[in-house]
Amino acid sequence: MPEPSRRLRWLWLLVAYLAIALAIIGVVVPGLPTTEFVLLAAWAAGKSSPKLAAWLENHRLFGPMLRDWKDGGRISRQVKITSSVTMLAAFTFMALTVSHTLSVVCTGILMLIGAGYIWSRPERRKPPSDE
Repeated sequence: MPEPSRRLRWLWLLVAYLAIALAIIGVVVPGLPTTEFVLLAAWAAGKSSPKLAAWLENHRLFGPMLRDWKDGGRISRQVKITSSVTMLAAFTFMALTVSHTLSVVCTGILMLIGAGYIWSRPERRKPPSDE
């Protein structure tokens, strides 16, 4: 029987790969977050696979998000705008298609809280100008 830490390593690796899959789906599906799943994948990969963690950090799409987050919990302006627009689109679609008013209102409140948190995070530092 494998030692407990070895079994946990496989669990964290599974979590990392599932989070990566959800992040990739989130790139194209409005309302499904990408950044949160990338952060979860990086955290789980850090516990299970240094090779996977390095791949994520150097990835063309996911790497900048991870580096920004490690540098003081930063979220780029582009990610903030994209998140807000997709949440608004998802909420609009829901408001037009769901007849249960309480569900729509609660979802809208949760989206506002999420957007507020995203916009409260610092943005990427600008490189010093060559003046």
